[in-house]
Amino acid sequence: MTLINRQIQLVSRPVGEPTVDNFKLVEVPVEALADGEVLVRNHYLSLDPYMRGRMNDSKSYAEPQPLNAVMIGGTVGEVVESRNSHFKAGDKVVGMGGWQEYQRVDANQRGVLQKVDTTHVPLSAYLGAVGMPGVTGWYGLVKIINPKAGETVVVSSASGAVGGAVGQLAKARGARVVGIAGGPAKCEAVVKELGFDACIDYKAHPDLKSLSKALKEACPNGVDGYFENVGGMILDAVMLRANAFSRIAFCGMISGYNGEPIPMTYPSLILVNRMKLEGFIVSEHMEVWPEALKELGTMVATGKFKYRETVADGIAAAPEAFLGLLKGKNFGKQLVKLV
Repeated sequence: MTLINRQIQLVSRPVGEPTVDNFKLVEVPVEALADGEVLVRNHYLSLDPYMRGRMNDSKSYAEPQPLNAVMIGGTVGEVVESRNSHFKAGDKVVGMGGWQEYQRVDANQRGVLQKVDTTHVPLSAYLGAVGMPGVTGWYGLVKIINPKAGETVVVSSASGAVGGAVGQLAKARGARVVGIAGGPAKCEAVVKELGFDACIDYKAHPDLKSLSKALKEACPNGVDGYFENVGGMILDAVMLRANAFSRIAFCGMISGYNGEPIPMTYPSLILVNRMKLEGFIVSEHMEVWPEALKELGTMVATGKFKYRETVADGIAAAPEAFLGLLKGKNFGKQLVKLV
């Protein structure tokens, strides 16, 4: 009996905000494996903000997502059939399986599929806390901000998978950590669950003066490090509170993902405060992944790392869940459960 693979393809480029009409659910048969290949039944799909940039046909750090092809995305799952000596049925694996239920993988290609141990770390965590988001937070914090004990680190999108990792890693290094998130419920959880020292609800501060005042109250000693996920007014407010020799790690600029310009109000502060600003793409720093994953995995396995997951059910729910992610409707890691 032929297996049917349900997948989500990108069928048109968004103009402004993406819609569900940019995507299409397609059913295709799963073809027989060739020598060296494995068949993986994906259990969870990761949805991430970077996917929005890939939907555009424009010059960036990575090639655009092709039209009429499976949307790119990280997955975890189980090998159900193998014609490769390195993998056997039942192995739990992480890879870039895309928005689909099954994936055929040429497992002779190094690095396309990694076995993972689920004894102490749940399978889904390999897409979040002990996966790309966790390593993203680790790199920006450790390699760019590099906080000293007692310094103040601010994190935007603090309730997200990356932001939550940054805050907990910074606390482990003795920093004072202040989050920025949307809504009182998220801010309360960022402090009580994730262990941040304070969290500012940006929705309660609609203008720069108000937000800057809130930051001043939460950061009485100024800001030494900032992990940037948003841009816009939030970046301006942090710049106004930044100390001399402060460092900003640019991870994402979600305020401009639909093509809006992102002006900076006070760029002169970069010079006045001798600030270090650095953007990064975590996939360009594979040399640090083992070190980062060892720390993150140990923290998760020992209960020292807290994380939340927002889980949509079924491949058909992926487009709506992705649009919700872009509007901040998720808390923590946005996943799609595929089994």
